[in-house]
Amino acid sequence: MEVLILDATVFKDTSQSTPIGTATDVSEYSESVTAAPIDPADWSPELSHGERIELVSRGPYVIKSEFPFPKKQGGRSCHHQYFYRQLVNGEKIKRTWLTYSKKKDSLYCFCCKLFSQKTFKLSRDGFNDWKNCSDSLKMHENSPEHTKNMGSWKELESHIEKGQTIDKVELALINNERRRWREVLTRFVAIIHSLAERNIPLRGSTYTLYQPNNGNFLKEVELMAQFDPVLKEHIVKVQGGASHTSYLGNIIQNEFIDCISKRVVECMVTEIRQSKYFSIILDCTPDLSHKEQLSVIIRIVTAEGTAQIKEYFIGFLEAEQTTGEDLSRLILKKLEELNIPFEDCRGQSYDNGANMRGKNKGVQARLLQLNPRALFVPCGAHTVNLVVCDAAKSSSDATSYFGYLQKLFNLFSASAERWSTLKKHVDTTLKSWADTRWESRINSVEVVRFQAAKVRDCLLEVRASTADPAISLFVRWCGMISLEKFKL
Repeated sequence: MEVLILDATVFKDTSQSTPIGTATDVSEYSESVTAAPIDPADWSPELSHGERIELVSRGPYVIKSEFPFPKKQGGRSCHHQYFYRQLVNGEKIKRTWLTYSKKKDSLYCFCCKLFSQKTFKLSRDGFNDWKNCSDSLKMHENSPEHTKNMGSWKELESHIEKGQTIDKVELALINNERRRWREVLTRFVAIIHSLAERNIPLRGSTYTLYQPNNGNFLKEVELMAQFDPVLKEHIVKVQGGASHTSYLGNIIQNEFIDCISKRVVECMVTEIRQSKYFSIILDCTPDLSHKEQLSVIIRIVTAEGTAQIKEYFIGFLEAEQTTGEDLSRLILKKLEELNIPFEDCRGQSYDNGANMRGKNKGVQARLLQLNPRALFVPCGAHTVNLVVCDAAKSSSDATSYFGYLQKLFNLFSASAERWSTLKKHVDTTLKSWADTRWESRINSVEVVRFQAAKVRDCLLEVRASTADPAISLFVRWCGMISLEKFKL
């Protein structure tokens, strides 16, 4: 598999628009670079000179300070303190040579992994004896082998920075190619971000440039290439066969979206942790595929600068069961994955469903058992809306009244000609209403309340011009009812 590298991020090109090839000589080496994996556990035991240069240029992979290390059966795990060495005077110095493998949950010595000819755990298989980790790291960094490899690492790093390596011509080509791909991919990400922000679909029925129905993403690339020299050069290379890699296919688009999504969630989670206390808002709704989706929103008050109330949409969770127990387990699992402690939750807000607000088995009751400070606040607007709707349904006059309004709307909306006649007589057109939104009923009343005479004239004109006996009968029925009944 051919990959192109941008610093510490590796994108695999699985584009379907152009075939993927592998560089075999120096002339093609400037166009595509086979990069070593990020995880040290995946490095080849026999690194090539080009891979070693690439790894030294990139440097050791750095674990973020908030990364949760997995625990072994005995409860021991790696710790961030292992990446620092404490001197006799109490000063702490970072061990820049120490790197971590997420794949094997092990520590590696970066320089010994690259340059050492001897076989020991920190250079070959990785070290994960957490009980004796501190002593082993001290012993290793004081060993002559480690000191020699540290010198080789820093010497090669200095030569790379000064461009004084033996293969400096090839290295310059690699750096130029990296810069070119960074500029190309930056533009691709900007296009995807722009389309996704406006909820515009990316793909069409084909994945080829300058073809009909190839989707919005490729059309944006074609448009930008008319004015941007970087994309213009890239498209010329792809179409001319000079580059086997295009990064224009549908699969790489999904990878871009996934990378953007993860980065956005990371930023939101970081701010949530900084604010410490939060509340959660949950709601379930079925999607078009008839699967129940649980939307998760976290509400915080920012701690830095001027206090602001913010709500972050974390995502949708697919709920196989909608019981209080299953939904509680689902939201707790999501918070654990994001490393957001539920102990800091100070509020819950749901609708009036029994599975959500139930006093015994609802979500709020189960979460209160785990955290008594996560107070439940029912949705006031939802409560008032249900009360008003139920009160309106209890009156037969109100039910009949809104039924007349709906039939009147259906009569005119079913025909463009009748709708045009209605607009000719009234200033504001008729509106439909929904069962669950009381506000929509107010809009449906407005026309017949203030323009009843004009609606009557419109009905008379429709009866005189129609040849449909059913419509004529309905208009006559409206006349028998008298439009006075439509007024409030």
